[in-house]
Amino acid sequence: MPDAEQRPAPLIRPPRLLTDVDRAATRLELFFDLAYVLVIAELAARLTNDLTAEGVAVFAGLFTVAWWSWVTTTLYANRFDTNDVLYRLGKLASTAAVLGMAASAPDATRGTATAFTLCYLATRVVLFALYARAYRHVRDARATIGIYLIGATAGAACWLAALAVPGDWKFLLWGCGLLLEALAPVAATRFGDNVPLHLEHLPERFGLFVILVLGESVASVVLGVHDTHWTTSSVLVAGVCFVAVAALWWNYFDLGGAAGKQELVHTDETQEGGAADGYVYAHLPLTLGLAAAAVGIEQLILHPDGGVSTLGRWMLPAGAALFLLGTAAVIAGTARRLRAAWPWPLAAVPLVLAAGTPVGWPPAATAGLIAAALLAVVLAGIREQQRGALRTTET
Repeated sequence: MPDAEQRPAPLIRPPRLLTDVDRAATRLELFFDLAYVLVIAELAARLTNDLTAEGVAVFAGLFTVAWWSWVTTTLYANRFDTNDVLYRLGKLASTAAVLGMAASAPDATRGTATAFTLCYLATRVVLFALYARAYRHVRDARATIGIYLIGATAGAACWLAALAVPGDWKFLLWGCGLLLEALAPVAATRFGDNVPLHLEHLPERFGLFVILVLGESVASVVLGVHDTHWTTSSVLVAGVCFVAVAALWWNYFDLGGAAGKQELVHTDETQEGGAADGYVYAHLPLTLGLAAAAVGIEQLILHPDGGVSTLGRWMLPAGAALFLLGTAAVIAGTARRLRAAWPWPLAAVPLVLAAGTPVGWPPAATAGLIAAALLAVVLAGIREQQRGALRTTET
């Protein structure tokens, strides 16, 4: 007979709070993330084909929807992921729904709006079922779980109503639904049971999402060079753009993101302090900026000898600036003071925008200025890190 420790875990295990055990991202979570790679790729392709003010607005809105669906599922898993059969089936069902969001994303505001709505609603139904199950079994967290259930229900009701609303009014209901859901974590922090998040698992998951979005920039470099048939000018622009992508990676994982993680993991305050909320919401502009920068990179590589549109030229500097604003929000949000993000990286935002200002410059020069600005931000961040003003490790 096998020892009790050698027996396989039961197939069905009730949810329990897991914030006091050592854990890392699971293989199921990594599989789940693959669906979002496709969503972001489809949204980037959509924006590439519609580089207008309306196209940018639609891109930002749909990215927010996709990002929020990932966040809500991640927040549940952070606290209650028992990895049993029922949870796995729910997570796989959500993955299938996100794949549907990816398939309908290119035309989500027109012909496939109903399909996109139904797929997003499916993720809400699964999330509601998971929280309802946790509500039954985790008695000490019922006040917090109840707030999440209310938020998910109110948000889903708006999306359901949007199915019956003609024209652009449905998008207003989409926005209302997201807003109602987004209020739930803040309300839970203030009025819940002070149920903690797993403050080591959370930064790991958000770091993986950042890598996922950065992957779109790497793909833009590859696709741009391929589609221009390896012309010398496109390879030059691609090389400079890759330097910019590497600088974005360095800025997040070694500097800004690392500082936010350090504040989050080693905070002496309880969950009621709101540091985790600041960390979570700040990643929206940060990742949206990275996704926009990816589109800008592809535009510069595809038009190495000029001819890139004004919006296409501005996507990289504007995306990089938005990324830095998000990084500043991560640092300030976890430290609970704006001064923590000054002068690095807030002071660098005008520098990055100024690098994209010269009109009529060849794409290689524009990309070079942006890359140089981002490298300067890295060097300034390293200096702040060495001085101890930017705390990224324990002291």
